[in-house]
Amino acid sequence: MSEPPSPPNGRFYKREEMLDWASAFTLLDTVETYVDSHFDLLQRQLQKHSDRLRMRAEERFKIKDLSGDALDRELKNFKLRISTRMAKLQTAWQSAKVVRTKAKISFFFGVMSLVFSALIFNMAPQWVHVAYTLQSAYLLPLRAYSYKKRAWHYFLFDLCYYVNILNFIYLWLLPSSPSLFVACYCLSHGSLASAVITWRNSLVFHEQEKVTSLFIHIYPPFTFTVIRHFYPSAELRFPALQELPHLNPMRALLLSGAIYLSWQLLYWKFVMTDRRTKIESGQRITSFSFLLNDKRGAIGKALSAIPPHYRETTFMFGQLIYAILTQVPAVYVLYDSPFWSGVFLLFILSVSVWNGGGFYIEVFGRKFERELEALRKELADSRSALSTPALSRGQSEDGTSSAETSPPFMMTLHHPTEEPPVLDLDTSKKDD
Repeated sequence: MSEPPSPPNGRFYKREEMLDWASAFTLLDTVETYVDSHFDLLQRQLQKHSDRLRMRAEERFKIKDLSGDALDRELKNFKLRISTRMAKLQTAWQSAKVVRTKAKISFFFGVMSLVFSALIFNMAPQWVHVAYTLQSAYLLPLRAYSYKKRAWHYFLFDLCYYVNILNFIYLWLLPSSPSLFVACYCLSHGSLASAVITWRNSLVFHEQEKVTSLFIHIYPPFTFTVIRHFYPSAELRFPALQELPHLNPMRALLLSGAIYLSWQLLYWKFVMTDRRTKIESGQRITSFSFLLNDKRGAIGKALSAIPPHYRETTFMFGQLIYAILTQVPAVYVLYDSPFWSGVFLLFILSVSVWNGGGFYIEVFGRKFERELEALRKELADSRSALSTPALSRGQSEDGTSSAETSPPFMMTLHHPTEEPPVLDLDTSKKDD
């Protein structure tokens, strides 16, 4: 084998040295190829992972590409939404304060009325009819005003208001009329007292309407029980009692029945006949239409099963029977027994207290839950509004990033772990 040619520069290398360098260059090429390929693979994996993180961040923080005027418009819209939301919350807060103030006033006077009635019954029973009159002078006009505003004023023609007016006529104009006293006593202990049960009156102190309804139905029998059994020297103030040491049951039922029929005829003429068009069109509500539409109640179910042409007649006849039956205990038992009169009043009051407890636990509790849910939704909407303003990402025209140009408070609006502020808000049918 001939020797390899000499290099051009004239320098000579040994064969072994040339072979060693050749092998070294081959190993470096292999290592470089291996490292470069794995480094490129790792770089592509990191790029994919970075892209996924960036997409998640964009979805999480809802960042839009905005710049210049678009960003200014978005910020203005954001400020407007926040101002509108705060105005709504402020209005709701003020309204809640007014409602709570009214409820507190009603609660105060309701409790004080009950306590005052108990005290005056024990200390000065001769003033009970005066307390009845003074409270009625305040509550009845207020009831007329509130029902007129709600277009419920046809309820004011019901028997309970008619009997209350007759009571005042007897107490202050005709205290010497035995017939009027018997009618007032029987109707007050009959239809009015039993209405606490049939109309589900509730002792709910913070609602003026419920307090008024209970007062209209329970204070007349309370007043006439006091006059009959606990009023000192009642014959001097109410001469009719001198002629009524005991009641003649048939005469008492006939007198109260005659008074009831006079009211029923007037009601049929001026309400159910003269104003039939407004009632049938739904513009006005009466006790008859209210009970007829109450499909869950026993009276509503019974009336629905009767042909339409006979419903009014059946309803009026049923009311007459009901009025007579509810007067039977007063005629045969209560008039002659102070003990059973007290038991009767305590039973009626207990029913209203039970209904009131059910209202506070069931109705008021569910209402409070609905208000909390509405408030929670309002706060969620407010938080959603806070997450809508778009921040530009990338570089702006002057080379600064959006994180550098955005106001400091904007950087915290989308923080995923930030909790919304907690607001401490106290959330504050016709019974009659």
